[in-house]
Amino acid sequence: MALFREQADVSVRPAVAGDERPIADVQLEAWRTAHVDVLGEPVLSALDRDAFVAGWTAAITAPPGRGHRVLVACDGPHVVGFVAIRPLLAATPDSAPDALATAGEIVALEVHPSVQRGGHGSRLLAAAVDLLREDGLVHVATWVLDGNPAREQFLTSAGLGPDGATRTLATGIREVVERRWVAEI
Repeated sequence: MALFREQADVSVRPAVAGDERPIADVQLEAWRTAHVDVLGEPVLSALDRDAFVAGWTAAITAPPGRGHRVLVACDGPHVVGFVAIRPLLAATPDSAPDALATAGEIVALEVHPSVQRGGHGSRLLAAAVDLLREDGLVHVATWVLDGNPAREQFLTSAGLGPDGATRTLATGIREVVERRWVAEI
């Protein structure tokens, strides 16, 4: 008699046309849950879903260059998370010419709050790092909004740490600070 263990139908795959709406919904819900204290309700209420959908449509169907990728985490047929990556070399001209010149950047990584702590974020991060390695990159970098201890804990558990770099973002209502986290991959 064979014994079978039930296993969730979870996966990570490249995003395809049609994923842009669920990606935008995941991002908006994750931000509204994780960033209300830092960004504030007025900023979060002003977010335009259609603009997010348009941005993700472009990122999926017409990436701006080699190494720009969007992956989605699925729970069965449902998109429940995503990660967007790019080579840091394609970043802005003010990027520091240091060890991070051989880095890939995690531009965004979000999991729907209702399924967080289910392994989706870890699968997305692992898949992103695998793709960055395939592209010959040896470091990974990402930015973390101040006031997000859950994200910091997640990144710490994955081996990333802050490198001291900061940037200030203007939201139109208030300025917020992000800190860069990095790791060798």
